This record gives sequence, structure tokens and C-alpha cells, in this order.
Amino acid sequence: MSNVVLWIIQGLLAAVFAVTGSAKLLIPREKLQKGMHWAASWPRWRIRLLGLAELAGAVGRVVPGVSGVAPAVTPVAALCLAVLMVGAVSTHRRFGERFLPAVVVGSLCLLVAVGRLIPPTGYSSGSHPISDEETGRRSSWVAVGGGSP
Repeated sequence: MSNVVLWIIQGLLAAVFAVTGSAKLLIPREKLQKGMHWAASWPRWRIRLLGLAELAGAVGRVVPGVSGVAPAVTPVAALCLAVLMVGAVSTHRRFGERFLPAVVVGSLCLLVAVGRLIPPTGYSSGSHPISDEETGRRSSWVAVGGGSP
């Protein structure tokens, strides 16, 4: 999968998780439960913890690849968010709510995790340099997690 496509998916997912995580952190439970019926059965601290996890996942999707620091965090964040989406599907189904959006988001999280863990195809083992020694430029694909957009 193309690095550009992965970055686009990562950016969109980071935006989704930043918005939903912020809502769970900032909006009172009484207001949340109007659109998220499951929130009525959850204690406020658990909703905030979920929001914090979503925000951390959003940051972990983008910041390591952009900064070049700890790029292995990107696929780990993607996998953790995919696990959260499995829980979201289960919860939404239990409450009779739509769960297809959580399935799609979780699938995209898995796609990013796999895309960042597996090197691009078309290169023999060891033939794809992480950096170009002659130009000093960094490759668009870094060992685990990605490179710059």
C-alpha cells in the first residue's frame, strides 16, 4: 500500500478519534447520552478514560511519523484503536445502535497497522534503504511506522 494512502487514512482516523475523544472528555454525560445511548450505563470516569484513550490514539497515529521519533508507536496505536473498535461494535450492538461505522473505522485501523508493519512490496530484502546516503534525504518509508507525509 502506498505511503501517501496510509498517511491520508491515518490523518482521517486521527481527526475522527480526536473529535470523538474530545467529545467524551468535554461534553457532560447527560448530553452525550442523547446521541450515545450507551453513555447512560457507563460511569463518567469510564467515558473520560475512553475519550483519553481515543485522543492518545489520535496523537499516536500521526506524531511519531511526522517527528521521526518512535515510529513503532504508529502501528501499536492503530492496533489499540482497533481493539477499542471491537468493544465499540459489541457495545453498539448490545444497545441496538448502528455499529457499521465502528466496523469500518476498526478495519481502517487494522489496515494502517499492517501497512506500517509490513514493508512496501517490490523490494528484495535489504535493498530498500531507510535513507539515501548520496542525497541525505530520508526515504518515504521508515522501517516501522512510516516516514513523512
